[in-house]
Amino acid sequence: MKSFDSKVAAITGAGSGIGRGLALELGRRNCDLALSDVNEDGLAETVAQVSGLGVRVTSQSVDVANRDAVYAWADEVARDHGKVNLIFNNAGVALGSTVEKMSYEDFEWLMNINFWGVVYGTKAFLPHLKATGEGHIINISSVFGLAGIPSQSAYNSAKFAVRGFTESLRQELDMLGYGVSASSVHPGGIKTAIARSSRMNDSLQDLGLAVEGEDTRKKFEKSFITSPDAAAKAIIEGVRRNQRRILVGPDARVYDWMVRLLPTAYQRVAVGYARFTAK
Repeated sequence: MKSFDSKVAAITGAGSGIGRGLALELGRRNCDLALSDVNEDGLAETVAQVSGLGVRVTSQSVDVANRDAVYAWADEVARDHGKVNLIFNNAGVALGSTVEKMSYEDFEWLMNINFWGVVYGTKAFLPHLKATGEGHIINISSVFGLAGIPSQSAYNSAKFAVRGFTESLRQELDMLGYGVSASSVHPGGIKTAIARSSRMNDSLQDLGLAVEGEDTRKKFEKSFITSPDAAAKAIIEGVRRNQRRILVGPDARVYDWMVRLLPTAYQRVAVGYARFTAK
């Protein structure tokens, strides 16, 4: 997909962060938009920002953990826009906890959004993308889909799963020749509100990590070095180049090379870094 002009892109989690950045950048490229989020206020704000770009915009409140809702939205988008060329499965949440003290309810909450939401979005939109003969599935993983990190076992589980799911999907699409491709996206620290809205529990104190407070938020956000707009441009350029794996931000490249050079020893680096930042 060398051009996004007159295409139709569906984006989950479009109410803020990377999702909003994608909507704005695609709108500037004359791509029509179908936007969704569970945060209706944030979604309305995104719609207001893209409405002046001269492209057609539809929006819908969608919980990506609800399979029926995702399928209904996909059909609605195809009906309202006449086609769908791209689906950005971007919606996500975060959870900080040790494995020992993480509740099954919190684990399932994260997996239902971060992993199953991607699966539902992929399967719901794939038939519509096939119908165009020119489509792309973009699934947002993370640098935590490349490397395991203390306190992030649930997030790691989902993001590793998204990576494996998408890489297998891409290979199948290459073999089937539908005219549809797929990319796994691995952003580093992006300046979004995900840390503020994440769930954390007291088990982080067992690792020497603070659970909440302004200082903790600032410490998290120091690692957010890439803006959503810059992330969106990197992702869209990766789609244009049909990249299998799209790394977003300099820290994502560091993670990628660290795991390549130290496939198991990087875990010692991660433990040392976690202990250092906990001080």
